[in-house]
Amino acid sequence: MIPLAIPNLSGREGEYLQECITSGFVSSVGPFVTRLEEAVADAAGARFAVATSSGTTALHLALTCVGVKSGDLVIAPSFTFIATANAIAHCGATPWLFDSLAESWTLDPAQVAAALERDTELRDGHLLHRPNGRKVAALLPVYTLGNAPDMAALRALADRYRLPIVADAAAALGATYRGQAIGPLADMSVFSFNGNKTVTAGGGGAVVTGDEALARLARHLSTTARVGSDYHHDQVGYNYRMTNLQAAVGCAQMEQANGFIARKKAIRAHYDTALADLPGVGVFPQPTWGESACWFSGITIPSGIDIAKVCAALKARGIEARSFWKPIHLQPPYASAPREPMPITEQCWHRMLTLPCSTGLTTADQETVIHAVREVLLAMETP
Repeated sequence: MIPLAIPNLSGREGEYLQECITSGFVSSVGPFVTRLEEAVADAAGARFAVATSSGTTALHLALTCVGVKSGDLVIAPSFTFIATANAIAHCGATPWLFDSLAESWTLDPAQVAAALERDTELRDGHLLHRPNGRKVAALLPVYTLGNAPDMAALRALADRYRLPIVADAAAALGATYRGQAIGPLADMSVFSFNGNKTVTAGGGGAVVTGDEALARLARHLSTTARVGSDYHHDQVGYNYRMTNLQAAVGCAQMEQANGFIARKKAIRAHYDTALADLPGVGVFPQPTWGESACWFSGITIPSGIDIAKVCAALKARGIEARSFWKPIHLQPPYASAPREPMPITEQCWHRMLTLPCSTGLTTADQETVIHAVREVLLAMETP
């Protein structure tokens, strides 16, 4: 079986893990945690990074740090992994769901602008949602597949309406926006190091920011809000810190990050070239305003073809392929969340086919995938 996305553990991961075992530093205190934070901050062009136990806990932590509270609304795209909405819900808040742009599959700034103009008002220093009276507390764009949202347009909205931006950049390590590293584009940005990410720690995540006070608060809350060594805790905190074992793997991965990202881009480019001529097939978008990290690669299949049948046919040929995220507005936990019209999201999500794109994917294996995809889709197109 040619897998969809598996880690590339070809570096010093084993050596660094053995160093943890030999030193006894295996938990959340250890030199690899600090080293990983420094590497991630540098890669993101940010001043500070705080390593966490997962991307989801990083996102919850960031939302908490910028002041999202129970009863609030947080603006977010519907087309995202459910962890984005879950992190909002963990704050006791509710996502206000929006459509995405066709050219990037990221949050549509124009739709957000229209909704804010129509349905909100500033009152007593808070932005209130007129239909339900709830405070709109933050703007949460997502770097879909490693694509940068139109951050300049979103920043202009955030500044106008006095909203902090927390960016879900889970799969976007290595992405750029108008030639700029993405760390400075939001008040706080979040990365994931889950096993299917380009750079993995087996799990874990990180929050990056240029704001020293926010970084200090994130570090404090993520370590149970402990003050000193006498078990005094001054706030409700969280046990959200990454272990030294995870960070050791992450450090070895970061040493190879540039090569991994380059390989992801090459895999995407080859699929685009080899499959775009198929009838009714589309390639994954890459917006003109940024350089994608190309986390996953794949195609959009013709609307009349059952994606489950495509995946089954490819599996029978020894190839793992999958559909992609079911939008948040179609998920039962968020059935009552406020939402805007979703024409782009509803047009594209059920047509997305992700294809093998591990950084260790060989050229021969990718050619096998391409041949199989062409064969399967052309057979399904034949009357």
